[in-house]
Amino acid sequence: MRTRTITVLLSVTVLLAGCSGEPSYDESVEECVKAVKARPEGDVTKPKPCESLKEDDYTLVVMNKGIGDLGWTDKDGRFDKEKFERDALDGKP
Repeated sequence: MRTRTITVLLSVTVLLAGCSGEPSYDESVEECVKAVKARPEGDVTKPKPCESLKEDDYTLVVMNKGIGDLGWTDKDGRFDKEKFERDALDGKP
């Protein structure tokens, strides 16, 4: 009986933790990416959806946006070394 009670309590705790209404970390990152992309040009303030991100992750989001703005990403948003090198050889920023 005691084992069954502990199992039920653990199950309820896990269920409640999963239904807390708080977004997962991955969902927070996705919301941050959207917020950073929506910022007006020149705005460097940290958007509210990004507050829960680790500083390194937020930095990567901002860097990814900057690299994309420079045209150094492929159609899937991944860094394209050839585009970067071509611009470097042409003397573009």
